Amino acid sequence: MNQPTRQSRAQARSAARLAAVQALYQHEMEATPIARLLDEFHQHRLGEEIDEAQMAEAEVDFFDDVVKGATARQTEIDNLLEARLAEGWSLKRLDRTMLQILRAGTYELLARADVPTASAISEYVDVAHAFFDAREAKFVNGVLDAVAKAVR
Repeated sequence: MNQPTRQSRAQARSAARLAAVQALYQHEMEATPIARLLDEFHQHRLGEEIDEAQMAEAEVDFFDDVVKGATARQTEIDNLLEARLAEGWSLKRLDRTMLQILRAGTYELLARADVPTASAISEYVDVAHAFFDAREAKFVNGVLDAVAKAVR
């Protein structure tokens, strides 16, 4: 059996991160139970064709860990994030997608010591670029860098 290449594993993790942010967003907006949400993504979203674009094959276990971990530790994560926002800002003021990017990234920094700090931050900056302009991506970089300094 062939071992996955480092590049294919990195692509699978990148796809898992993007899907995790989407799943966390769906959970936030629709209160979809986590078990049903994971099942839906496993069956219909991960590695599937959406709008005629083939989605990259995602590392399912990594996706599951980020989604479950970010939701299970949401209070701890939100407290860490809230403490790193500029004065006068709160999580309630953030775009819902932005909040899920920050939650997923913070979870990874907290709980996934196997992922280097710079990689975790860079990956979520890339996810931010999928949804936002450069200004918002820089915001993700700054907040996650501050979180990393506090937790690693």
